[in-house]
Amino acid sequence: MPFARLAAATTPTARIGLGLAAVGRPGYINLGRERDLPAGRGVEAMRERTHELLDAAYARGVRYLDAARSYGRAEEFLAGWLESRPEARDVVIGSKWGYTYVADWRTDAETHEVKDHSLATYERQSAESRALLGDRLDLYQVHSVTPGSPALTDPALQARLARLAAEGVTIGLSTSGPAQRDAIRAALEVTVDGEPLFRTVQSTYNLLEPSAGAALAEAHEAGRAVIVKEAVANGRLAAPEQLPAALRRVAEETGAGPDAVALAAVLHQQWVSVVLSGAATTAQLESNLTAATLRLDGGQRAALAELAEAPGEYWDHRAKLVWS
Repeated sequence: MPFARLAAATTPTARIGLGLAAVGRPGYINLGRERDLPAGRGVEAMRERTHELLDAAYARGVRYLDAARSYGRAEEFLAGWLESRPEARDVVIGSKWGYTYVADWRTDAETHEVKDHSLATYERQSAESRALLGDRLDLYQVHSVTPGSPALTDPALQARLARLAAEGVTIGLSTSGPAQRDAIRAALEVTVDGEPLFRTVQSTYNLLEPSAGAALAEAHEAGRAVIVKEAVANGRLAAPEQLPAALRRVAEETGAGPDAVALAAVLHQQWVSVVLSGAATTAQLESNLTAATLRLDGGQRAALAELAEAPGEYWDHRAKLVWS
């Protein structure tokens, strides 16, 4: 399993991965994109930014890289970087299928991605991912599984995923929405020929939305690797103009950025294998990576725990974030 390679890595930052959702396409829902990204956001400018981030992350010891079919050209950008960096054979590469990018490189598109967890979509997108990443694809995840997903119920799809696992690719899933814990627990029960199908779980977990925590701990106890995404809540836990008071106070006490505090709070959970940075600039990445060695005391963690919102409230707010 590829996460055994991460477990063997000795750099503190090996528990922080780099996600490419914010730089593989011109539009996304993260806050502050107008100041973070190059003007125009053409394909070559975004490719250059992605490679700059990948270079910086690798140099600082990051060894997990996360993409998806729906992240615009993220897999393409990542594949080009891997080809130009033969020394980076030690990185673990994860990608996802289940959403199709349809925005045609526009930030003002009415629809940016379309979800479909059918077997036909898997066959098409897995071929696309393998064409770009080849044998560098270590982990392939079903993107944004909710309790009604065919990934949890369709035997034909599950059998096809098991065939990919037999070829040496680890199968996982990501989750989203207020019922993440139900999706995680359902996934833990899925087997093919008596073997667990999903070996990794990637879920939203942060100071505002910790509701999946107990289910993720169960996944860890069951031997699954746990990846945390959206640890800074799409910028809500990093934007200076809207920081919660408790987060601002702990950041001042530790001398770290609020983004680093938010990431460190996640890393304090023993069940976390990797937490993703969604940095769009090298300065953001550098700040995120300080979380690897940041220690929060019990009082600070307790104060931060008070920031939790009801899951429905959190996901309603997220659904209203504007693609820009």
